[in-house]
Amino acid sequence: MDDRQAPPHRAVITVEGVGQLLAELATRGHRVLGPTARDGAIVYDDIGAVSDMPQGWTDRQDAGRYKLERRDDDALFGYAVGPQSWKKFLHPPMETIWRSRRTESGLAIDAPIAVSEKFAFIGVRACELHAIAIQDRVFLEGPYVDKAYGVRRQDAFIVATNCAVAGGTCFCVSMGTGPKAQSGFDLALTEIIEDDRHVFLVEVGSDAGADVLAHIEHQPAARMDVIAADTIIAHTAANMGREMETTGLKELLQGNLTHEQWEKVADRCLSCGNCTMVCPTCFCTTVEDHSDLAGLNAERVKEWDSCFTQDFSYIHGGSVRKSTSSRYRQWMTHKLASWIDQFGTSGCVGCGRCVTWCPVGIDITAEAAAIRAAPQKSSVVADARA
Repeated sequence: MDDRQAPPHRAVITVEGVGQLLAELATRGHRVLGPTARDGAIVYDDIGAVSDMPQGWTDRQDAGRYKLERRDDDALFGYAVGPQSWKKFLHPPMETIWRSRRTESGLAIDAPIAVSEKFAFIGVRACELHAIAIQDRVFLEGPYVDKAYGVRRQDAFIVATNCAVAGGTCFCVSMGTGPKAQSGFDLALTEIIEDDRHVFLVEVGSDAGADVLAHIEHQPAARMDVIAADTIIAHTAANMGREMETTGLKELLQGNLTHEQWEKVADRCLSCGNCTMVCPTCFCTTVEDHSDLAGLNAERVKEWDSCFTQDFSYIHGGSVRKSTSSRYRQWMTHKLASWIDQFGTSGCVGCGRCVTWCPVGIDITAEAAAIRAAPQKSSVVADARA
């Protein structure tokens, strides 16, 4: 019987405590994944110690621009978000659906069995928690459930991080998704750096989180710790890099399908699909069949796809959305409007990745504002597929 006292709802740990957290999760069989600085960006990868994390690094972001810079302290989470999201682990870019092989007795088909890796995600932002919840709704609710996604998702342990830095393209406040994690986590950290003190306020979000915290050196949070954390989060909320007016946005976009702004943005858009690849909620896929030269083995593979490709909307006879303007409109109106019709929420969490990683710096918040500034409501719905 474990004689440790149950941890308080809020506690304080040190940098060494974060290291203990990583080690404890690894001991419990989790694959510990978190932020690390590599190739000029903050990326999510396997980490085993605090030294693997981007200690002392921050990111400077703007439309079409991203750069790592040194901070004047040793913050572990002193950045916004990088090009990757946790989607790549729960909804991988490539997944084999089945394999077949010819045998002497006939055709044998094998369907890979999804095996949980017991992920532990370290440093999940509030906007990313909302993104995971959106994908949970897409893949696990309704009549068609993605069982492989469910297996990967069920054992995931989530350590959230309340944002102390607002990126130049962040607009989570506008979308009601941050910067404070409200739910969907096992533990949530707020990094506090004051004078000679570097600690983390820990909030327990689940029984599993409480059990892990019980095995880490901690002390009950004092009122000053809670106030310091709240002050940090409030400062972040007040310094967003972008904002988007969401009142009536769904009706605005669906009522302006022939607006001239779609053509204006198409003059800049490369149809590269970067925005959909970095988006933490986009879930579109395609299916490809591969076989060897001898015709003895074949496989069907599911891969990420993008609504910016012509082939994505291909139906017998041609592509439904032939123009760049129609493809950008499809993406933006789905993300901010028809997603609500499908799943009950917006498909945008305000992380700003689509703005930062667009090669030509197209800004979804600016596009929405341009349409709102000069609405040209039209009843010509048929032209929406032009």
